Amino acid sequence: IGSHISIQFAFGKSLDMRETGENYMAKVVVNPGVCGFKTVINVTADENQAVNVTIDSACEAVKAMEAELKGLDGYTEVLGKFGTSKISETAAKLCRHAACPVPSAIFKGVEVAFSLALPAPVSMEISNE
Repeated sequence: IGSHISIQFAFGKSLDMRETGENYMAKVVVNPGVCGFKTVINVTADENQAVNVTIDSACEAVKAMEAELKGLDGYTEVLGKFGTSKISETAAKLCRHAACPVPSAIFKGVEVAFSLALPAPVSMEISNE
């Protein structure tokens, strides 16, 4: 019996929107596997590097992360050492499952919102083979 975890990205606005004063946006849809708590993450980033994350999830622990992920410095979040960011700190404090893919999906969304990565599918195939 295997589990499948799939993270799909949908890019919000075009790369030239920052020049007009509008925000970049990334949307990340997480299908986490056995728990079944599909999660939709929206990340907005403005010209001042400020990141805001909104989370729609039936998982109370994941949803609770949203309140602490406002006004973050996006570059600091994704360019720092592993485990030192506010996203990591919030996940360590609120996520009940260490293998939850949502924190990684938030990082990926921030990267896309800041044009540090292109939107592309990410997946993990898990089996007993």
